[in-house]
Formats: sequence, structure tokens, C-alpha cells
Amino acid sequence: MKLIFPSTNKDSQMSNIKILDKEFELFIPYEKIRSVVEKMADKMNEDLAGKNPLFLCILNGSFMFAAEIFKRITLLDAEISFVKLASYAGTQSSGEIKELIGLNESLEGRTIIVLEDIVDTGITIDNTIKQIIAHNPAEVQVATLLLKPDALVKEVKLDYIGIEIPNDFIVGYGLDYDGRGRNLIDIFKVVE
Repeated sequence: MKLIFPSTNKDSQMSNIKILDKEFELFIPYEKIRSVVEKMADKMNEDLAGKNPLFLCILNGSFMFAAEIFKRITLLDAEISFVKLASYAGTQSSGEIKELIGLNESLEGRTIIVLEDIVDTGITIDNTIKQIIAHNPAEVQVATLLLKPDALVKEVKLDYIGIEIPNDFIVGYGLDYDGRGRNLIDIFKVVE
């Protein structure tokens, strides 16, 4: 895998990369991601004022999105925590959710904002919401950077959606292909 470093010059961005056995092409540049995240954070700051929110980052994929959102949250009583769930094997969803690291904070009576990198089938976020509801929060909201509407098999309520994308396999900005590519600042899609 070639190392890809962020660039302030749009003309110097790499357009194609190879990770393991797959070729990927530039799909969403960081500048667009940053702009979308800024708008989402502005809306959250407005909507969550006075609610003592707990942001819940779904690891591993959401770590970049969560960091980008959270550093723009201006609410002084906001907190962040992390859970690690897995549902992917290679480029396909396994359809099975495994909780690897659980919750440490009390969720009772809190406004919970789940930060997800991507909602595709909806299975992971549906499972996560059910687990959170069991802890009696005041409300649960979901913010996803990416949504694949054509891949949804579960109906889920999403409160903040960054970008709707087609049902292509993507890497970068926290998303991976067999553990690789998370460090890419842009998002790339597989070349079929």
C-alpha cells in the first residue's frame, strides 16, 4: 500500500491507490468531508443546547469522524465515549454483530448521539440503538457521515446524515479493507 498524505493542493491529490488485491479511486476528497462535518456539528450545537449530550463513537471506523465532529462541538457539558463493534469481513457485511468493548458510562436519562462512520445495511446501528435503549437514556440520536440507502435492510432513524453514497465498497477516513486504509484522509471507492 502506498502512503497517502493530506494535501492542501487539490491538484496533487492521488486519484488511484492499491490496497492488498484491490484498486481504489478517489471518491470523496477531505475538503468535502470537512465541509459536511462542519455543517453537521453546527446543527448539533444548535439542536443539543442544554441537553448534556454523550457522544458515543462506534469503533474502529468512526474514530476520525468522531474526532472531527467532537472538536467542533461547543457545548461545555458534552462528553464522548467509545464502543467497538464489528460486522464486516473483507468487503462484505457478515450480518452478525459482535460487541467487543462495552459501555462504561451511565446512559440513564442522557441524550445519546451515536457517531457512525457509515450506515449501509442498518444492522449495526439497529443493534447499537437497541443496546443503548436498554440503559434508559432520555433519547438516542444517530449521526452518520455516510449513508448507503440502496444497501439498507433495516429501517433505522438517522438524525444527522452527512453524505448519501451508492452501494460501492469504500476505504479511507477511518473505513478499512481488512484493517488497511483507515489512515487515508480522503475516501476512495473500489474499482470494479
